[in-house]
Amino acid sequence: MAENTNTVRFSDKDLEEFRTIVQNKIKKAEHDLELIKSAYMNDHDNGTNDTSPTFKAFEEGSATMSKEANSALAIRQEKFIRDLKNAIIRIENKTYGVCRVTGKLINKERLKLVPHATLSIEAKNMQ
Repeated sequence: MAENTNTVRFSDKDLEEFRTIVQNKIKKAEHDLELIKSAYMNDHDNGTNDTSPTFKAFEEGSATMSKEANSALAIRQEKFIRDLKNAIIRIENKTYGVCRVTGKLINKERLKLVPHATLSIEAKNMQ
């Protein structure tokens, strides 16, 4: 379907295509979040109890850093999932793909790559 700047929204057919893309991204993102959380919850004690105290201190510092990194990753992943779920709401409201600054349609290719986008490239460059 040809896009023109007068179009206020995507067609129902386009919206269904985007719904599938977003739902697949949500499934993958939720799976990834579970992996991150399980890595965060696991106490990766690789049997270093009997090694030298200096090495153990480095090991504990490393474990703390990786827990912090995993926690930050989990927070980002949760935000990504929330943004994707908001995209589903916009699809249901038939406002999906409309730039919240310019009011024009966001390029389809951009939406396929960044399905939770709410800004067109034009609006993003204005920031």
